[in-house]
Amino acid sequence: MRCLSYGGVINPDHLKDTTSAITTYISQVFGWYYLITIMLFLAFCIYLIFSRFGNIKLGKENDTPDYNLSSWFAMLFSAGMGMGLVFWTTAEPISHAFKSTPGAEPGSEEAIKQALQYSFFHWGGIHAWAVYGVVALSLAYFKFRHDRPGLISATLVPILGEKRMQGVLGKIIDILAIFATVVGVASTLGFGSAQINGGLSYLFNTPPNTFSMQLLILAISTVLFILSAWSGIGRGIKYLSNINMGLGFLLLLLLFAVGPTLYILNMFTSTFGSYIANFFDMSFRISPLNEQGRTWIDNWTIFYWAWWISWAPFVGIFIARISKGRTIKEFMLGVLFVPALVCFVFFAVFGVSALNIEQNGIDMISNYSLETTTFGVLQHYPLGTLMSMLTIVVIAIFFITSADSATFVLGMLSTNGSINPPSSIKIIWGGLAMSAMAAIIVYFGGTQGLQNMLIIAALPFSVIMILMIASFYKMARLEVEKKKKPKDKKKNIST
Repeated sequence: MRCLSYGGVINPDHLKDTTSAITTYISQVFGWYYLITIMLFLAFCIYLIFSRFGNIKLGKENDTPDYNLSSWFAMLFSAGMGMGLVFWTTAEPISHAFKSTPGAEPGSEEAIKQALQYSFFHWGGIHAWAVYGVVALSLAYFKFRHDRPGLISATLVPILGEKRMQGVLGKIIDILAIFATVVGVASTLGFGSAQINGGLSYLFNTPPNTFSMQLLILAISTVLFILSAWSGIGRGIKYLSNINMGLGFLLLLLLFAVGPTLYILNMFTSTFGSYIANFFDMSFRISPLNEQGRTWIDNWTIFYWAWWISWAPFVGIFIARISKGRTIKEFMLGVLFVPALVCFVFFAVFGVSALNIEQNGIDMISNYSLETTTFGVLQHYPLGTLMSMLTIVVIAIFFITSADSATFVLGMLSTNGSINPPSSIKIIWGGLAMSAMAAIIVYFGGTQGLQNMLIIAALPFSVIMILMIASFYKMARLEVEKKKKPKDKKKNIST
């Protein structure tokens, strides 16, 4: 940890340069591996929906879901994407259309179409949710059906053995999950405080991007998410997630009404069709004969696939925790398709509204920073100030629910997988570890280097995920075959 603190905090430039070189090498050498692996995860998730395992319950036979469908979907979305969408629903389509295009001429009609299509693919598509689903399924199955600890290592016992998973190898796997959660969420908190600061500065002329202002935002948010964590999932995260989904859809409807409504509907329809038509082409596209195209894929598609894998321990554990009592079929349908559809709708409304402004001659890329792009877009439409203020509230609540979810996951990982870790443990992780690390990252500017470390960690964790699938399949197959045997015997006797 000392090395991490020194490299990532005291000397962020050195860490950034070193890790950037490693991530570039991984993208170039293992790009094909990421594309194939993610598609295998997705294929496995879809197979489970229609397989003989679909009716297996993530819990005991008499268990019922802890949360209704609306609360479950709200918490899925808040933990899985949440705040990132507010950053990228405007900035990414603009970048893909006018700056770093997937293949067409920047600013052309084809580039604008591809911009939204690849935004759907990277963010809203079912690939990312398949990554989360694989980890969450395995954890929920072993925890609630077989009473194993809620740890990544516990899911690998059937193929690697109890002794190895309780020894050094198991500890390394669980520490990797803790590292990914702490660094990922601390980086997100740093981003979130910067965006809230940018929004407040844009609207109310508060000091822009100053450490003291961002530290104040972090401090207030820390107090709020500690209060939420103290109240538990059934109250804090659940209520905040429901409130935020309501506010998010209100914001969506307002922009849809005052923005280029017909253009949004036409682009959504066209892009959704393009996403389906080009699904396999995008999924396996690696451009081996086009250096410029390959560089774009490395910087975007391969980066995102590694990013979702690096976030899988945190998001997967949280999704597992809130999914007790659901069948595998219900779980996979809910995790794969509902959040993806919500992401599509958000990108269509916000992304097309942003593209429309850029097409009308206003240079959003040059005039606005990443933190203020969304606010800049909203200000060019009626009710812009109202929508911007609502956006700050939505970001703040996503900020709190992400941190709250992370403290819960870290509490589980540091108490041998307990599904109800003590509030004191959650407060230590959330109030001290993550917030302090986020403050240090903001001060020294070490976000990029730590993000690169997450991408590097994604490579070995992808192997762990493959082993999790194998372990789950082995146990589920034995369970199904065991259930069939008594029926077969009965049939033979009657014969």
